[in-house]
Amino acid sequence: MNEISFKDLNIEHICKTSLKHSYISVKPSKSESLDAKIILKTPKVSQRYIINLLEEKEAWIRTQLSKTIQNRVKTVNLEDEVLLFGEIYSIDVDEAKKLRELLQKIRVDSKANILKCYDTFYKEHSKIHIIPRVEYFSKLMGLEYQEIKFRKMKSRWGSCSSKRVITFNTALIKVAHEFIDYVVVHELAHIVHMNHSKSFHSLVQNYIPHAKHIRKKFKNINIYDD
Repeated sequence: MNEISFKDLNIEHICKTSLKHSYISVKPSKSESLDAKIILKTPKVSQRYIINLLEEKEAWIRTQLSKTIQNRVKTVNLEDEVLLFGEIYSIDVDEAKKLRELLQKIRVDSKANILKCYDTFYKEHSKIHIIPRVEYFSKLMGLEYQEIKFRKMKSRWGSCSSKRVITFNTALIKVAHEFIDYVVVHELAHIVHMNHSKSFHSLVQNYIPHAKHIRKKFKNINIYDD
């Protein structure tokens, strides 16, 4: 693997003779000093070919870099900070009182135990803030749910069963209010439409006017770093 300097960009170049085509990717960096890394994979080609390819793809690369930096995973310094509603706060804020109490009770100060405290806190905070939003929108939409549950999920923000049991990802409390409301309405709408049909999206749009725009932004949000 070689490093290529192209204008102000540093690019990792991987040459594989087995490749038939060239590929460029932009990925979040695991390094704290870098927001993203650019990777170029090619078969055996000339330096001139590489420069021409980078010049041709420069606009695309910079667009991807901008998106990656904007949507970089938000992380907190454990025991010092907490992520709520899309913002990182000091653990000393009033909203984090329960978290401080949980951390003080830890017998073995390990990362696993600390993360358990955060998970417990986010679940309890979710109940406090999300349930009222469900109650508000359920009355507004004239829809009745059977039960609300909360659990940590890796790939879904929420779900609604045929028995009208709505489950929310406890990580939802980490994102901005507009995203929380969108997920609440989204899951309530599934009480009527157990699919993502045009009628379903129209129902969501009735209560979240900018639903399409929010949904597009939501796809790029990632709040897990482990």
